[in-house]
Amino acid sequence: MSVSPSKNAVPDDTLTGPDLLRAVFRQHAAGVAVVTATGQDGSPVGFTATSLTSVAAEPPLISFGVGNSSSSWPTIAVATHVGVHVLAEGQRELAATFARSGADRFAPPTRWRPGPSGVPLLEGVLAWMVCRVVARVPAGDHRVVVAEVVSGDPLAGPHSVEGRRPLLYHQGRFTGLRD
Repeated sequence: MSVSPSKNAVPDDTLTGPDLLRAVFRQHAAGVAVVTATGQDGSPVGFTATSLTSVAAEPPLISFGVGNSSSSWPTIAVATHVGVHVLAEGQRELAATFARSGADRFAPPTRWRPGPSGVPLLEGVLAWMVCRVVARVPAGDHRVVVAEVVSGDPLAGPHSVEGRRPLLYHQGRFTGLRD
């Protein structure tokens, strides 16, 4: 059985390289997470990530990408542990705060506390993990960080069904699931 393209679909053969990658990934819905760490001066840092991936169950490994030019990269480059927070559908503003360059990401209304290994833990998220960094792999203008899960809470946030829906990133914006 072959699938024919939609009558309205017009392939854009002019896109190449980074433009093609961005255009294709606008079609890919991704979960939204915030990665946090503590700087050498003790200050918390963090950023929004849509690249969170489960890598292995044994040992429990995850990965995420971080830009080399990100303000968080110098801390992530030397951090022994990171916090990984899965955001709920109602946390669009929190995701935007951690994605915004130059924002004071940990100022109110962001609620957080020090967690295991000194990692900043965001409150009210769907779930969180503290992970030990095991590798930082160069990947173009990013690094792929691989980390082993050492602790966490899979049911950290609201317990109502509505509060348990994940935040997604699709078509260049934060959104939620539709029934």
